[in-house]
Amino acid sequence: MIKHYQIGPRMAQAVVYGGLVHIAGQVADNRKAGIAEQTRDVLAKIDSLLAEAGTDKSKLVAVNVFLPQIGDFDAMNEVYDAWIDPKSPPARACVEARLADPDLRIEITAIAAAPPGA
Repeated sequence: MIKHYQIGPRMAQAVVYGGLVHIAGQVADNRKAGIAEQTRDVLAKIDSLLAEAGTDKSKLVAVNVFLPQIGDFDAMNEVYDAWIDPKSPPARACVEARLADPDLRIEITAIAAAPPGA
């Protein structure tokens, strides 16, 4: 069974299938904010979607971070490192990539283990 969360016109913000929660690319609401604030906003959205799907960041399997300016890497990591569960960090990739809006400083996708029976 496939379960969709926060369905929009193009996509769902999260999809549960095969024991995994797939989180769509999350971006900040305040596109004029700096990298630290945008990162906090994105991670809060991921927390919320994981909770809605019945799981949490300690069950993350993989995270992909997209930065249009790789120079933001250290500032992003300061926020990310404070957020992540150090006892169960996911696999992670971080790449420089142009995003859909030039004001966006970060986009993150994630995959987490779903709760049993989800």
